[in-house]
Amino acid sequence: MTSNHMPTEVAIHVAGLRKSYGDFEAVRGIELQVRIGEVYALLGPNGAGKTTTVEILEGHRNRTDGTVSVLGHDPERNERGFRERIGIVLQDTSVDPYLSVLETINMFRGYYPNPLPLDTILNATGLVEQAGVRAGKLSGGQQRRLDVAVGLAGNPELLFLDEPTTGFDPSARRGAWDMVKNLQSLGKTILLTTHYMEEAEHLADRVGIMIEGRIAVEGSPQEIVRTDAPTVIRFRLPDDLAPPPPDIGATPGGGAGMYEIQTTGPTAALHRLTSWVIEAGRELEDLSVSRPSLEDIFIEVTRQDSPGGGGAQ
Repeated sequence: MTSNHMPTEVAIHVAGLRKSYGDFEAVRGIELQVRIGEVYALLGPNGAGKTTTVEILEGHRNRTDGTVSVLGHDPERNERGFRERIGIVLQDTSVDPYLSVLETINMFRGYYPNPLPLDTILNATGLVEQAGVRAGKLSGGQQRRLDVAVGLAGNPELLFLDEPTTGFDPSARRGAWDMVKNLQSLGKTILLTTHYMEEAEHLADRVGIMIEGRIAVEGSPQEIVRTDAPTVIRFRLPDDLAPPPPDIGATPGGGAGMYEIQTTGPTAALHRLTSWVIEAGRELEDLSVSRPSLEDIFIEVTRQDSPGGGGAQ
């Protein structure tokens, strides 16, 4: 049943979502919207309630309370029209190892009334050169690409991607990121779960951080990593150089001889620091300038909002 009051630009709308197992409440009144065409990353430590939430959105688990609309459907109804409009890529997907990539994709395409063209799937997932290779002969990264290709077979409007790069080396992970960008360019909406903060920062238009069954922080990565957050300047002084004068604003930290400046005016702070060092005729060692990352914020939020830990999945 299609909801008549949902904005057409919203792919997922969740209001007051709750899920209890006996006396334990795993999901505690979530409010969530995912817009059509965006990549939304749902983050959280183990036990935050991410898996329960996503399974409710996919229609694999019933909710205790609240309103859920996915592409205008209530997932609990398990309607065929709903199933044909979503794609699900789980962490572990089993395909016949003796079928080729092409045969595997075509088999799954045959299950849907309006499948995505084979060439589009191969190009989007970067599997053109592996089309004739048996699934069992693919590398780990290529097998994960095949998992995504299977999820795309039915030409879904919304794709659920669960930990798409777990176990990947850095090169394979970057390739997978390009693949996700390709999918978004096809107009797909993507709900992504990942434990890699850099991945979410690179791919997601918006991020939600779940803590103990609630979404504690939500926004674009740029909004979450606040523009007014201090820049951190770190450096090591030579052993025979006296500590910086007070106007530099440096404090010891991070090891022998290491100092740190936290400032919202990094240009002026660097000018004072480097002018002092140049006047002393010396060089700073291990000089770095950094802004807080999404991972820094994630750790901070987790520490603040989860004093007792959770038990939801």
